Amino acid sequence: MIRRELRNFGLLLALIFLFFSCHNTENKNNSSQIREYDGELIIFHAGSLSVPFKQIAREFNKIYPNVEIKSESAGSVRCARKIIDLKKDCDVFASADYSVIEKMMIPNYSDWNINFVSNEMVIAFNEKSRFKNEINENNWYNILLKKEVSFGRSDPNSDPCGYRSVLTSKLAEKFYEKPGLSEKLLSKNHRFIRPKEVDLLGLLQVNAIDYIFIYRSVAKQHNLNYIILPDSINLRTKKLKDFYSSVTVKINGKKPGVFITLKGEPMVYGITILKNAPNKNAAFAFVDFLLSEKGMKIMKENGQPSLIPSKSSTYKNIPLGLKKYAEQ
Repeated sequence: MIRRELRNFGLLLALIFLFFSCHNTENKNNSSQIREYDGELIIFHAGSLSVPFKQIAREFNKIYPNVEIKSESAGSVRCARKIIDLKKDCDVFASADYSVIEKMMIPNYSDWNINFVSNEMVIAFNEKSRFKNEINENNWYNILLKKEVSFGRSDPNSDPCGYRSVLTSKLAEKFYEKPGLSEKLLSKNHRFIRPKEVDLLGLLQVNAIDYIFIYRSVAKQHNLNYIILPDSINLRTKKLKDFYSSVTVKINGKKPGVFITLKGEPMVYGITILKNAPNKNAAFAFVDFLLSEKGMKIMKENGQPSLIPSKSSTYKNIPLGLKKYAEQ
């Protein structure tokens, strides 16, 4: 009897020891995983992603407090040029136009792209904008062309919002059947062209201009009044991709004197991790968090609906852990 009790007691001690050993090992593994994601994480992103990315960074740091996120916002094309021309270090690049990644980053600087959110063009204004009580989706171009009215847009060579503004004006000419409309709009108020769309907000806030071409998400995030444009010109829906593609815009290419011709197409944002990312582990964790249900919820709340999962022409090159956010 005594021997049996001793054997049972010994077995119990062994089980207790095994439990705590496994528990400690698990804790060590979890701690190791958290420690693995540390250091600086450099993110270049479109200006229109500034607000949601700040919120996402805060939530990400609750899980990975040892990662120091350093974000730089600029026009997406300018972000690409920082990497290509200035050789600046970058871990994650999020573009307001997926084609910037596919045409400028792949294959030399990155291997893949995931399309993750959408947007649309609007005409935004404030309480002191001239003719604010008259402007609507049918007469906005007449209001903008008035001599006493001024409006701003971003630089097509720096910012997708800039060349999308050009495409919107060209689509408007066709949709409203107004020959010469695009040229009239694009030749007006050149002094109010800025490097990226969020730079226009200050001009509007101090009443230097009356209206701006901008993304709906940015207008929503900054509580601006805005005109919702017809789907035929706002670049919002895949259903009208053929009509969108009937207009083009030229922007500066990789070298002086070289140009890239872009067709109109629905707005699609893209994201990638650079080949030579200094902190690939943290970059992977951030992109995984961003594209997760929680990250996409934040994006949607900021006016940028999720496209996850989305088709990718680079699917085979997407890291295994991120393939769940894309389709072939």
